[in-house]
Amino acid sequence: MIDVQHWLSALPPGVVYLIVAGVIGVESMGVPLPGEIVLVSSALLAATGVVEPEWVASAAAFGAIVGDSVGYAVGRRGGRPLLARLGRRFPKHLGPAQLARAEQSFARHGVWAVFFGRFVALLRILAGPLAGALHVPYRRFLVANAAGGLVWAFGTTYLLYSVGRAAEHWLKDISWAGLVLAVLAGLGSTWWLRRRAHRVASADGAADMEAAEIPSDAVDGQSSASVPPAVDPVRAGNEH
Repeated sequence: MIDVQHWLSALPPGVVYLIVAGVIGVESMGVPLPGEIVLVSSALLAATGVVEPEWVASAAAFGAIVGDSVGYAVGRRGGRPLLARLGRRFPKHLGPAQLARAEQSFARHGVWAVFFGRFVALLRILAGPLAGALHVPYRRFLVANAAGGLVWAFGTTYLLYSVGRAAEHWLKDISWAGLVLAVLAGLGSTWWLRRRAHRVASADGAADMEAAEIPSDAVDGQSSASVPPAVDPVRAGNEH
């Protein structure tokens, strides 16, 4: 992903937006491409100021919605034979096992599988073609598709953008001495917690061993019963 981000940083912003929309759009048509990696890399790139986050999110949402709609049309026209051909062409991503799991998700959740499928790698690829092949009504599909695409694109972009900005600000303002102290404090606390956990485990083990031993009063009673009473030597001499 770092290589993708470095490669994108050398391109003009307009080209980056087109790549985001194109890769995510083709992936949504049913072709396994790293759409999420491109989106994550572009969102982190936006945190550095190279591209604008709103344009990255808009491009991703556009590609997702249009790509899913094209995939729906292709799936509706080609039907299950098309899915079978895709499975033979991409057995690792769209094989019979993956297709069966996607169909189970559609059978269980209905059109909501399109919405939540945007957040799952397998359903993100198969949602459009599979919905078309299963003859899901297009209006219901379009609503779930648009909602899922917008939430996924803008949510992912701005979440990673905010995290990247916060990390950059923190690393810029903190001093090296503070960073060293923070690392040492983390190592020290980890060592103390492990040592305390070891002590607790040792104490629990000792308590278990004591509970498994025979009670002391039973041992004392057995000992006193087996030892004969002491004989007074003076009294014994007088008897003789």
